[in-house]
Amino acid sequence: MSTTETQGRRSWLREHSELGVGLLLLVIGVLVLSDALTMDVDIAQRGPVGPRTVPVAVGIGLLVVAVLLAIDVLRGGRGESEGGEDIDLSEPSDWRTVLLLAGVFLAGAVLIGPLGFPISGALLFWGSAYALGSRRIDRDPLIAAVLSLVTFYVFNNLLGVPLPGGPLMGVL
Repeated sequence: MSTTETQGRRSWLREHSELGVGLLLLVIGVLVLSDALTMDVDIAQRGPVGPRTVPVAVGIGLLVVAVLLAIDVLRGGRGESEGGEDIDLSEPSDWRTVLLLAGVFLAGAVLIGPLGFPISGALLFWGSAYALGSRRIDRDPLIAAVLSLVTFYVFNNLLGVPLPGGPLMGVL
């Protein structure tokens, strides 16, 4: 393969880079559909809408969007370059904030089992506010605790989605 052929292929791939997004959507669509179609479903289920309905619809939707995107890209369609609305694209990334947020989310995932959602959720909300720049120690923990308790109550009591209560289970 000559140098010009290699450069030509690279140029074509650069010009059609959105095909990568289409391929990713196609793979995710196939995975969603295969999971949905192999899902164990109770035979005694009644009604047309069951646990497979939404995943199958989402999987088909992903496949359709992937095909339409590929057709558009191959016909010359191009996505608009990111303008960066209120973001200065010339500034470097703030890796400290990204790493702090990643650490807070990881800690929340690890602590939800032993501490329960109310406590781990409060730590998650407070840690996220801190990572994003809030230093109001007088109000942030209180807001985080209220958000966590309201979220726990809404999911656990109103929506019927049980969340781990941890040590506060008897109190809540």
